[in-house]
Amino acid sequence: MNREQLQAKLVDLRIDPTAYSLAGGLPNECLVLNDEKGGIWEVYYSERGQKSGLRVFDSEEIAVQCFLDTILHDSAVKRI
Repeated sequence: MNREQLQAKLVDLRIDPTAYSLAGGLPNECLVLNDEKGGIWEVYYSERGQKSGLRVFDSEEIAVQCFLDTILHDSAVKRI
């Protein structure tokens, strides 16, 4: 699964879009998927301008799966 397919899956699952960002950066209080430095993928929780729980991958597919598993098992994430 790639980032575009992940976006469609999150919409289908009705995951609150304020709970995540698939565009990287440091948005406030959400799970982030980031394509860092071309080919290096990061999954982290962004809070107060900091990356928390940073996990780094060399594969988009593995990073996307990690992101999906993380967000689906987070009891604080709301569905709309």
